[in-house]
Amino acid sequence: MIPATPQSDQWWEGGEHVEVGASFQSRRLDTPLDRLTRSTAGRRSETRTTRKRGRYVQAKPANGDVSDLAFDATMRAAAPHQTQRDHSEVALALHSSDLQKKIRVRRASNLVLFLVDASWSMAVAERMEATKGAIFSLLTDAYQRRDRVGLIVFQKNSATMVLPPTNSVDLARKALVDIPVGGKTPLAAGLSMALQVVLQEKRTHPDVMPLLIVLTDGAGNVSLTDLPPQQEAYRIAELFRDQHIRSVVINMEHAAFDQGLAQQLADCMGAPCYTHSQLKAEILYRTVRNQLEAAQPA
Repeated sequence: MIPATPQSDQWWEGGEHVEVGASFQSRRLDTPLDRLTRSTAGRRSETRTTRKRGRYVQAKPANGDVSDLAFDATMRAAAPHQTQRDHSEVALALHSSDLQKKIRVRRASNLVLFLVDASWSMAVAERMEATKGAIFSLLTDAYQRRDRVGLIVFQKNSATMVLPPTNSVDLARKALVDIPVGGKTPLAAGLSMALQVVLQEKRTHPDVMPLLIVLTDGAGNVSLTDLPPQQEAYRIAELFRDQHIRSVVINMEHAAFDQGLAQQLADCMGAPCYTHSQLKAEILYRTVRNQLEAAQPA
């Protein structure tokens, strides 16, 4: 497990506390495959799995892999060829080309992980308020479906796991009451912690469908190594693209001062970049929901 930094005023001296933004009655988060199982309870999304657990939905040629044969599909594949085959010793003559393997799907949870720049800026209070409101709305929506939401903030010299992935509204409320803001911008540290969290979740829950939401202006001025801060951040960002981790960058820079750094970060991550000049919890929630709806089965 990734250790969470104890949450107290000591992890940034003298920060401002930001209230939780207004939550709202949210609509259900749906992914395309959820429409197949909308009448059932449990986890909202379905994803293909290579394990022998899960619902058998289709078959494909086994190509030598006989670990999970679909006997019904195999017999259907062999049936048209029986008149041309030798039945002296068997009633049904099978060839290796007839063998079909099961395709299974399992219900999988979504993990929505917020990575928020809490360093000092004119927009930081608005950014944090909207993020908190969106988290509560997502958790309220996701509770029965067992989706989970987490929050990492980065500022001063490090990143802090404020809310480990959870589906508990009560736990989130306690964790999000006071989050000091201010200081420098360790963008690379935030990306690094987010990557560790997502990879750990995928190891623990192989069928989880993670989505990372990054709220930042894309500028970093603190490094973990000897590399320049921006170069280091971009190198870590490329790992999300290489690992096929769905990500979204929300550019929090004012349009008059935007240097395109958030877009460059998104390009490195292979992610879309959105600009919300007036960020509110409902706008952020809709952005997340739209991304989950656009998710395709693995």
